[in-house]
Amino acid sequence: MTIDPRALRDAFGAFPTGVTVVTTHDHAGNPIGFTANSFTSVSLDPPMLLVCLAKTSRNFGVMTGTARFAVNILSETQKDVSNTFARPVEDRFAAVAWSDAPGGCPVFADVAAWFECSMDRVIDAGDHVVLLGLITSFANYGLNGLGYARGGYFTPMLAGKAVSAAADGNLRIGAVVERDGQVLLIGTNPVSLPTCDAGAEDPAEALSAYLEKLTGLQASLGFLYSVYDDKSDGHQHIVYRAFLSDGKPKQGHFLDPATAAEKASDRPTADILSRFAIESSIGNFGVYFGSETAGKVHPIPVKRA
Repeated sequence: MTIDPRALRDAFGAFPTGVTVVTTHDHAGNPIGFTANSFTSVSLDPPMLLVCLAKTSRNFGVMTGTARFAVNILSETQKDVSNTFARPVEDRFAAVAWSDAPGGCPVFADVAAWFECSMDRVIDAGDHVVLLGLITSFANYGLNGLGYARGGYFTPMLAGKAVSAAADGNLRIGAVVERDGQVLLIGTNPVSLPTCDAGAEDPAEALSAYLEKLTGLQASLGFLYSVYDDKSDGHQHIVYRAFLSDGKPKQGHFLDPATAAEKASDRPTADILSRFAIESSIGNFGVYFGSETAGKVHPIPVKRA
């Protein structure tokens, strides 16, 4: 079987993960670090964890030769920290408050938790290596972690708030079904998002079943995108991001969201499509709360100075 690396990467991206920054000091004593979401707890006795590192990483030589390293679990206010340590910035540590853990590895302020480890072994794994660490110290601050899936950040706090906001009322469930930068829409002019009534079912289950029946393809839901009360139709609306398996849908067609916004069947749909066009271009998604005419987009919050 021939596997397309890009398609495989996209499939891996369906699994929601936390976001970490792995740190140590180089031979000259300078702090180094990189963003990683391939982090896993391994064992409680002995206490162990692992993180994966690409062989192409500029930190590869230092990280595979170090005796100790730390894993910082970023909190939901630290999207900017994740971005900084994922980019080729010369002085990444100038943008974050940090100190040395007991063993000397850099650990950050405002994280959800951190772990300092001694290197147990480095395991070869294809185009990556696995850094297996024996935990020697840690701290847990009780904060929610920053999440990542399908190329975008999310936070548990915003997702929970959105569900609570729409828990009461007559629910309609819709989806921004995305593929290669385009959105699945119903109709030609006007166009609308695929939408169904929730009824007595779980909203997410009802929407998944509806999308699969509508398109004949396998559907998977991402995260909440919009929650609003539409006084014109008397419904509460919840809109999710969603994804379909490969293939041509039985109904609906994929269009550029910015262009499609001009053909939208109503103002909320036009607003959703216009916002999605902007947010998908920068990879930073928020959750809208409000009515069909006014509300607020709650972006993933950034760390305060």
